[in-house]
Amino acid sequence: MAEQGRSPRDPVEEAAQAAQPAQSERPDGPGGPGRRRVLAYLLAAPTLAVGARLGLDAVGGESAEAAVPSLPQPEELFDLGDMQTLAAAPTSGLISVQVHSDGTASFAVPRAEVGQGMTTAVAMMIAEEMDLPLAKVRVSLADARPELLMNQLTGGSNSMRSIYLPVRSAAAVARQRLVATAAQQWGVPESELTTREGVITDGAAKSATYGSLAEAAASARTVTASAHLKSTSDFTILGTPQNRVDARDIVTGAKKFGMDLHVPDAKPTMVRRPPTVNGTVVSVANADAVRNMPGITDVATVKHGVAVRGETFGQCIDALRALEVTWGPGTVDKESDDTVLARLRAAALPMVVPPLLTKKIDAEFTFAFASNSPLEPDNAIADVRSDRAEIWASLKVPIVAQRDIADRLGLPQTAVTVHVVEGGGSFGRHLFHDVAAEAAEISQKMGKPVKLSWSRTDNFRQGRTHPMCISRVRATYALGNVVSYEQRHTSSQTDFGHGLGEMITSTAAKLPVAGNLTFAETIFQLTQSTPYNFGVTTQLLNEVPLKFNTGSMRNIYSPNVACARELVVDQLAAKMGKDPVAFRREFLKEERLRAVLDKAAEAGEWGRALPAGVAQGIALHTEYRGAVASLVEIDCRPETVNRKVRDGVTGPRVTRALMVVDAGFAINPRGLEAQMMGGMNDALAMALTSSLHIKDGIPLEGSWDHYFYTRQWNTPPDLRVIVMPSTGDKPSGAGELGVAPAFAAIACAYARATGTLPTSFPINHGTLSFDPLPLEPSTPQSPTDGLDRAF
Repeated sequence: MAEQGRSPRDPVEEAAQAAQPAQSERPDGPGGPGRRRVLAYLLAAPTLAVGARLGLDAVGGESAEAAVPSLPQPEELFDLGDMQTLAAAPTSGLISVQVHSDGTASFAVPRAEVGQGMTTAVAMMIAEEMDLPLAKVRVSLADARPELLMNQLTGGSNSMRSIYLPVRSAAAVARQRLVATAAQQWGVPESELTTREGVITDGAAKSATYGSLAEAAASARTVTASAHLKSTSDFTILGTPQNRVDARDIVTGAKKFGMDLHVPDAKPTMVRRPPTVNGTVVSVANADAVRNMPGITDVATVKHGVAVRGETFGQCIDALRALEVTWGPGTVDKESDDTVLARLRAAALPMVVPPLLTKKIDAEFTFAFASNSPLEPDNAIADVRSDRAEIWASLKVPIVAQRDIADRLGLPQTAVTVHVVEGGGSFGRHLFHDVAAEAAEISQKMGKPVKLSWSRTDNFRQGRTHPMCISRVRATYALGNVVSYEQRHTSSQTDFGHGLGEMITSTAAKLPVAGNLTFAETIFQLTQSTPYNFGVTTQLLNEVPLKFNTGSMRNIYSPNVACARELVVDQLAAKMGKDPVAFRREFLKEERLRAVLDKAAEAGEWGRALPAGVAQGIALHTEYRGAVASLVEIDCRPETVNRKVRDGVTGPRVTRALMVVDAGFAINPRGLEAQMMGGMNDALAMALTSSLHIKDGIPLEGSWDHYFYTRQWNTPPDLRVIVMPSTGDKPSGAGELGVAPAFAAIACAYARATGTLPTSFPINHGTLSFDPLPLEPSTPQSPTDGLDRAF
């Protein structure tokens, strides 16, 4: 008879738990775990469900010796990813790997897929530990789940770091549970059973598919269970190059993004926007007339504009262009590039190390505003009723979005359902839910479902930007050593009101930073460090509170900080009469960085003969527990700089580029290569061509035609990525890792090719080569010359 208040004991569960060895881990040598014993939760469910324990693994930094060693910086001891992992721990058992009767396994991952290939990597983890074909693993995106707290935030290149071991653990326990179930049914020891391709066999005698055992293996109650992870030496999927699980859908056009979703009666909706950032509506003179235009169903005033809903987006554009609106002021109406730069210089923190018995290098670098527009226009669907609301959008922090939207609508959070959909790009943009919140506001005021899309011009002028910033550096040196390194980074205020701030608050007592720091300063300290032993080293941030719509674009502060640092490193090498590679090698703290540096110098043929006006540049960066070296060659000869490209700013061209990356354990080398290539293309844009020009408080850029992100004619004809052999059993962050060293390498190459130190980026920011679109109407008429402009 069962004990009162408890479910009957489960013989399969007892057998599975009894079969586990007592030891917690048995290493199989340096660089990787052996049969590591891990824990997960068997969840009460109709078929087998195993809850992952997130947030269990943190990593530390390494250090080395040098002539004048630098003290460890906060990022080396405990970085942003460690903070995110720590914050995720309390709700670790609330997501699960499920096994279904058709033999498939599924996992609703509480992270966002925005093109980075995260769902492929998660599917690989499950397939590996379960001995399942990759095609039988289904990874979806979890809806907003308030109970997950800090477990549902995508950012800081943390997804793979935080879920790699927990997801593998859940999958391993699921496999162990299935084996224990088969052993109990067949009356044989588990040790005699093997698994392969989703089938359990007892030699030639018996076999059973996972699907046939899924119900029998289910637990009647939630309990802990354990299993052993595979040794890295036994991997057949993890660590091998794999195509994306959605590759076929992508190339055939079958893949569904937010713009492809159809919700009944959710009609196209767009917004007429103010001619200034964050302007407001004073009055609308002709709302009734516009409401009577062909196809238009509704017109409503919202926080920052006038919304129109119609049968087609083309009709919406016609309607919003016809509106007669009187606008109130915005938040930065009088600001321009020059006024913001003057504010930054006035706010820069002072250097404190005097060059008494040393020589010094002082330098200042300026970085223009950059657009954080995703390739897919910002969009969201909202269906708001009197007692409930349902939202569909690409969101990286859906819990914060759900709570904020509920507050705005006057509904309890439990009455708002938020579905996370795949997005066509992000790298920071979808940390903010302003598009989803605006869709909800419009739907509530119109009383109807809406499918809101921002125009390209909305994205560039009213969307999120990476702030303008300056980085000042002072390095002192004497007797062949660098004695001190100071960097003072001053930025227009970065908005962190999207969840990372709450993470900082929740983990404040355990962070290795002291004092009353702002969210931005804390994130700066948890992401920035100098990889060199440069004596007394300090890196500080100060921000100017300007109310632009800003955000933490790919790699947050690092591309600007590293670019300034590596340019000064080249200057130090020159002052000391040393080769840039040899100089870096002498002062590096970590052997991993020396290894990627040496490999880049060898594979990139550092020092090879090049014609005048063509030069190499090299740079290093470490962050997210990864290490990268980038080596590029840039052509700054007049015939290249002055080449003609229609509707584009050309200038120098990077002709060869190499990325050498040590990402700890590379889950999917093919995916890692893609991330490094994307980082290089971002870096080309930031260094050479892409920026926003601010005039009267709003960007002049209004489309991708004006914002010169890297084009086909500007990408290196020779681009290679070398993935170093694994240096650990866990992955580092990778999504943002490659941007900073690539940006810095391009800048260093440009300096060597031209013989001048570049101090303003992108280098063509001073050239405005387009006629800006009118500020009103905010969205231009749809183009009709597409075929004329095709290459």
